[in-house]
Amino acid sequence: MKYFALTGALFIGLILAPLAVAQQELYRPPLGDIMGKIQLRHIKLWFAGKLGNWELATYEVDEIKASLETAADLYRGIPAELVTNTADPIHAIMAAIEAKDGAAFAKGYGDLTIACNACHQGIGRSFIVIQTPTASPFTDQSFSPPKR
Repeated sequence: MKYFALTGALFIGLILAPLAVAQQELYRPPLGDIMGKIQLRHIKLWFAGKLGNWELATYEVDEIKASLETAADLYRGIPAELVTNTADPIHAIMAAIEAKDGAAFAKGYGDLTIACNACHQGIGRSFIVIQTPTASPFTDQSFSPPKR
């Protein structure tokens, strides 16, 4: 009896395991969800840089870069040059963060915002216009550098 139970469990495992893997590979987050996440990080990046919290700014720009790469990998229909147009502003932001240069950060941030809007226009979504935020929706997070 134990033999049949073990064989049955093994059989079920052999059948269900590939199905579970296949389902995981089929999931692709909607592009709008990825972009919404980037937009939130774009806001956080602004306030972190504006207040000189360079550690948080580094984290946020790295997350934006990773999300843009994910979007480009998952959505091959987006013209590559539109996504790669964000590379120079991201590098400029990273350099400004490393130098702790607020003016260079603001310029790089503005250039990133322009690149985002150019991509939206290029894929027929010109009704999505990103701008420098005027107020933080994250009232539960401090963007000032931590006191150490």
